[in-house]
Amino acid sequence: MYGTVSTTRVDQARRVAQLVLADLPERWQHSAGVAERAEELAGTLGEDPDVLVAAAWLHDIGYADSIRETGFHPLDGARYLDDHGWPPRISALVAHHSGACFVAEARNLQEALRAFDREESPLADALTYADQTVGPGGRRMLVQQRISDMLRRHGPRSPNAAAHRLRGPYLLAVAHRVESRVAAACV
Repeated sequence: MYGTVSTTRVDQARRVAQLVLADLPERWQHSAGVAERAEELAGTLGEDPDVLVAAAWLHDIGYADSIRETGFHPLDGARYLDDHGWPPRISALVAHHSGACFVAEARNLQEALRAFDREESPLADALTYADQTVGPGGRRMLVQQRISDMLRRHGPRSPNAAAHRLRGPYLLAVAHRVESRVAAACV
């Protein structure tokens, strides 16, 4: 199923996401779609595919009412994972997925987010790309469609909209890097 991915960590991540997102079926479907997409991208990494797929399952657990503290899902999810003994790298990937640093600044949570190391790597890019190519309910989308959908859902006065001037170009650059790696892997 996962090829070179260690299914133990991935299965644990899936179970945690399924449990905490049980009351959020659309978020669960999105997370399952992101994990599937991450699994597809894992072959382009060369190392740690299980970290990518586990982080993909866990990236949105901070939306769960039982986990929510600040209302900023990347930070809340990362704190939960830290509190429950997950590897710091997975917590940090969850904390910083999809340009969270830009939105954290708009929410005045950048100091809290700095508790987690921001990784800039092909793996971090793959997590963001997986998230940005799967929409609500697990639908596949182009990155530009996902950005437009997110801005529409969150609204023009949201922290996401305030961060868009910096976050939008970042997400497009990540997409370009990942798509280039995928194309090179297919050669």
